[in-house]
Amino acid sequence: MMAHTPASIAIVGRGVRCAIGLNAPSAAAAARCGISRLTEHPYMIDKVGQPFVVAREPTIDPAMQGPERFARLAEHALIEALAPLAERRAELPSAHTLIGAPGGRPGLPTGIADALANLVTSVIGSKSRQHVTFFPNGSASGILAMQKAGEILRAEEARFCIVGGVDSFLTADTLEWMDELGILKSSANRNGFPPGEAAGFCLLTTRAIAQQVRLPVLGLLETFGSARESSPIRTPTICIGRGLSDAIQQATAPLRLPDERVAESICDLNGEPYRSEEFALTVLRTQLAFVDATRFVTPADCWGDVGAASGPLFVNLAVSAGLRGYAKGPRTMVWASSESGERAAAVVYTPMSSRGAA
Repeated sequence: MMAHTPASIAIVGRGVRCAIGLNAPSAAAAARCGISRLTEHPYMIDKVGQPFVVAREPTIDPAMQGPERFARLAEHALIEALAPLAERRAELPSAHTLIGAPGGRPGLPTGIADALANLVTSVIGSKSRQHVTFFPNGSASGILAMQKAGEILRAEEARFCIVGGVDSFLTADTLEWMDELGILKSSANRNGFPPGEAAGFCLLTTRAIAQQVRLPVLGLLETFGSARESSPIRTPTICIGRGLSDAIQQATAPLRLPDERVAESICDLNGEPYRSEEFALTVLRTQLAFVDATRFVTPADCWGDVGAASGPLFVNLAVSAGLRGYAKGPRTMVWASSESGERAAAVVYTPMSSRGAA
């Protein structure tokens, strides 16, 4: 077992809002059961006359299209992630909030950053000194934000970091763009991906501070890796999986192999052939760091592609598996790939002592 230092990054809170769950435990339970909420959009029709198939958060009015939709998704997930502090009446005198957000794409509303920054102020309170940073890097952004949070916490620049990701493909203009480009999964296109929406947040601190304020440690973010793919999707060049390989190799390099091999992966494969081919090439380079590199979970089958929310939602699945005792092993890899080329990975360690907890 790796000797964790007092500066290890501890996950002490989590919050999720998505199509299959309105909180972290319910989303994880639904994903484990393979429950899918890919359903017909209530009124939008694709170019072949069929309803768009989407994974929609069920409590939000589908007509809500602007930055308000992103804030509505994020609100309850943020409150849930902060609940352990509220329950213990622990103060949050200062915190860094790091939020993964979608990169540029047609139909993306303007004002998302302002709406989410205002939400953070509203939830945390104006008396707390806040630093809100956005990572507009798409699918990999949530993990990239966690990596930066680890640097902040280890440098003792903050006692806590609130790290999240928020995304929604369900604006009318985005769905129509996806349909025209041929990347929307539909009855006429089996190689596209199902659009979803979600928000996920994690409350992070060092292990030492968690012990000081008596916050249970749900899991540890053990290592990180990040890189850039020089041949991203929808470009004329050929991807050989170099960027994803580099990110995963960085994240697994500190592990003492073979004793500390990764038991399972949770990733953002979404049905697009490019992603599957990239992963297959990556496996050839990284397989020795895994018990079985082909053992992976693809939650997009259940909650759609959730873009920038992917990383925090994946961490929730890894933590839930450890807490409920069905994890394949103590270490789970979470990784995600952005359309713009960013690749990010992290190893989540679930302490053996917490297995089987409620």
